Amino acid sequence: MWLRTTIEHLPLKQLLTTITPIRILTSLSTHQDREREEEQDPYSLMKEDPIQVCSAIWVRSFSNQTQAPFSNLTGFLSKFDLWVLAYQRSCAHFIGSFPPRNAIHSQVLHHLLSLQNAVVRGRFSWNNKIHPYILSPNEKPINEFTSKRKVQSVLESDAPCFQDRVVQEVLLLILEPIFEARFSPKSHAFRPGRNAHTVIRTIRSNFAGYLWFVRGDVSEIYETVGTDVVMGYLEKYVKDKKILGLIKMALRAPVRNQAHAGNEDVKFGKRKKKKKGPKKKKILNENEPKPDPFWLRSFFSFAPEEAAEVPSYGHCGILSPLLANVCLSELDYMMEEKIVKFFRPSKLDSIWRDSINDGSHNPAWPEFVPSSDREKTRRIDYIRYGGHFLIGIRGPREEAVQIRKELIEFFESIYRLKLDNSKVEIEHISRGILFLDHIICRRVIYPTLRYTGTGGIIVSQKGVGTLLSVTASLQQCIRQFRRLGFVKGDRDPEPLPCTPMLYSSQAHTNSQMNKFLETMADWYRYADNRKKIVGFCAYVIRSSLAKLYAARYRLKSRAKVYGIASRNLSRPLREHSNNSAPEYSDLLRMGLVDTIEGVQFSHMSSIPSCDYAPFPRNWIPDHEQVLREYIELDNPKFFCDLLRSIKQEGLSLPQDEIADIVWEYKTLGVWSKRSDGEKELKNGSGNEIMPL
Repeated sequence: MWLRTTIEHLPLKQLLTTITPIRILTSLSTHQDREREEEQDPYSLMKEDPIQVCSAIWVRSFSNQTQAPFSNLTGFLSKFDLWVLAYQRSCAHFIGSFPPRNAIHSQVLHHLLSLQNAVVRGRFSWNNKIHPYILSPNEKPINEFTSKRKVQSVLESDAPCFQDRVVQEVLLLILEPIFEARFSPKSHAFRPGRNAHTVIRTIRSNFAGYLWFVRGDVSEIYETVGTDVVMGYLEKYVKDKKILGLIKMALRAPVRNQAHAGNEDVKFGKRKKKKKGPKKKKILNENEPKPDPFWLRSFFSFAPEEAAEVPSYGHCGILSPLLANVCLSELDYMMEEKIVKFFRPSKLDSIWRDSINDGSHNPAWPEFVPSSDREKTRRIDYIRYGGHFLIGIRGPREEAVQIRKELIEFFESIYRLKLDNSKVEIEHISRGILFLDHIICRRVIYPTLRYTGTGGIIVSQKGVGTLLSVTASLQQCIRQFRRLGFVKGDRDPEPLPCTPMLYSSQAHTNSQMNKFLETMADWYRYADNRKKIVGFCAYVIRSSLAKLYAARYRLKSRAKVYGIASRNLSRPLREHSNNSAPEYSDLLRMGLVDTIEGVQFSHMSSIPSCDYAPFPRNWIPDHEQVLREYIELDNPKFFCDLLRSIKQEGLSLPQDEIADIVWEYKTLGVWSKRSDGEKELKNGSGNEIMPL
């Protein structure tokens, strides 16, 4: 208050003389900064290979065995090569082409350098569409001649800002390797080298023998988690204030909700009635990317519920999936500790009798579990894909209820998220569990087990056990086809004509649908009923195209289409009014028409079978394995140990070791040179390890 009164009593001339020097100093500093940026040559800053810089971050993150937080990451923000790579990746997303490094214009590099300086010096603000530092190749700058309607449409559009995408790419290049080295192997969504297929293969390999399953849906964390919670988990591993400040600004920046704004217009009666008229075909600009083809959009519509939900936090954009994994990593760590504490082995069980990693059954056939007594080993396993997780429990239902209660309390205390029993369901294996549009169930089988006994005698024994089955859900497939307009009905679906391809040629239509069928066959690659589900998809597509061709060429029925074009629709069809046209073979010889591909999988024998390739229990992606091997080779201690082992044991060829192993198994039935872990297990338990 006293400051206000003193300012009021000051003379106007004295007040102006005190304020103007401050303004002059601030304007001079900003002017000097801009002059310094203009004087910098961006080509002189492009000294390193950005891929090598990123590789150094990955190696440094995976070499950090102490899991200490990274305190200084601003140095990577100052590397201009990373910004050039981020600009190239952003252009690939916006315009569909990856510009070469030497083809980027010098003016674009100067704008990119000004964006980097603004981020490093704290002058950057998210979603700045009026005065951006850099524009995409398709955008036009907003100047004083731009109309008010154009400016308003730019401000109200939901399209992300190009310079925001560039900054997000830089942050992702820096932060992703830091957290990838700390994430749990139980998490598979939004991570390089891991996808829905690795989840299905892990379930097939590791989840045999579990009776009760807890299936959870915590995707609400994508929307309801607070900024303080996200920043709290980030600060555990990143201490750089510049990086944390950028992410905090992106989380707290207001985001316009277009749906909500539209509802307000309806409420106050401000929505204008749109005039109905013929839709004009959109003409693409020179650098505008082509839209996704019809077959790709159809396949993306088949995404299961677990994979269709993508997190979005404020203006974080492509950083949002990484931040969601950072938050849910606390759940992964808690479940890993619970897996170790819950394990209670039993000698009467057929699997996991001694250690938590001992399957005690054929690793080449992990789905089969031999029968055992009522006394079973207590064990749980856990896997997560995004906001959905699955817990397998070998034990009574009471323990599954206890685990669900602990999970609900954990989410309420850690994430401030209240879950009910409908979000965390308990299901028995006999009822079937739906996860990633695949049904996990089991059936009882009586196989004949053959193994080599003592003295090389081949023993044949009749066994009994359960077989884990992972099948694709036919009802989910029908539901997706019905949503896309390919079929109608539930129990006995009837195919409908593929109207989006009405004005395409027969060759183009068949090639588009073949790509769709190939992608669907690859998606159901690890399903036991792959032939059945892919055959159904091929039947729907083939019948839909036959109805389309019957309407286009006025053939009135599918039977006539099949009679002319054959079962796989590979023969040319033409209208009756154009009988005087040249033959298709003559046009094909002259190169005036394309070759018509037949619709694939028209016969059941042409559909590939399920891929039962064994999946290692402790599987890691190839890039992580290469990183760990590179770190070992870079360690001098590794070569000292290798030299010491060579001096003690000598060199031996792998072929000789394999020949010794095969001979010992044929003559003795066992391998005399066991590993150290097996010898310790044998000495500790006092029992002989028998081969399978």
